[in-house]
Amino acid sequence: MGLPTVADLDRVRWITFNRPEAANALRVEDLDHVADAVRDLGGGIRAIVFTGAGERTFSAGMHLDAFRDLTPITARRLIARVADFLRAVRRSPVPTVAMLNGTCLGAALELALACDIRIAHPAVRLGLPEVKLGIPSVADAALLPAFVGLSRAREMILTGDLYDLEAFGPGFANRVAEPERLRAATLAMLEKLTGHTPQVIAAQKSLFETWLDNGITTSVSSSVDVFGDLFDDPATAEAVERYQHRTPRSARGGTS
Repeated sequence: MGLPTVADLDRVRWITFNRPEAANALRVEDLDHVADAVRDLGGGIRAIVFTGAGERTFSAGMHLDAFRDLTPITARRLIARVADFLRAVRRSPVPTVAMLNGTCLGAALELALACDIRIAHPAVRLGLPEVKLGIPSVADAALLPAFVGLSRAREMILTGDLYDLEAFGPGFANRVAEPERLRAATLAMLEKLTGHTPQVIAAQKSLFETWLDNGITTSVSSSVDVFGDLFDDPATAEAVERYQHRTPRSARGGTS
């Protein structure tokens, strides 16, 4: 058991945190390993799924050893690597799915927030316990208010407590399934995510980042440019034709 395993199956890359004896905690070397697996997809991969080995834990986040004997300089280096790992996931040109098969803490919860889709079983426990270690929640913890609201996000971060799935509200998990149905629910979602052109998914994913980083004026302007540029690719016209042929005339809009 050690580095996260990477397996490609039916155009999906499955990345499994593989340290169940240590609650699938992440070591520093895991961060670059996963970031490389996310960036180096090749042409055939259409989605990425993250999950944890075993039946109890998705991941406990960074291993506590990572925080020992840090100096201000090495602490900045560490958190920069965490942020780079999360940025690679958030900016992936393919859909990313967190299959939450158990407890999800710290940097692992930030990973789940960075993913496009979250599929969880109802008994999972989630939290950002960093404050209990005397360190702040940073990086993609900044996404938490968009899911749970500012007041609840501040409570979760400032207490460092664990919460059940219900506390995160209906906007966090896209699907909830019992443990024995979790993989089936994930596969059903993947079927919906992987049938589109890679070009449109990559374009839409880039717009998600633009929308996060900018106000409405810049976001709309960028959307116009991305939309237009897609029509330079023959795959877009082909997708339009395919959709027209399989869609009932009454659902197409207009009279054409």
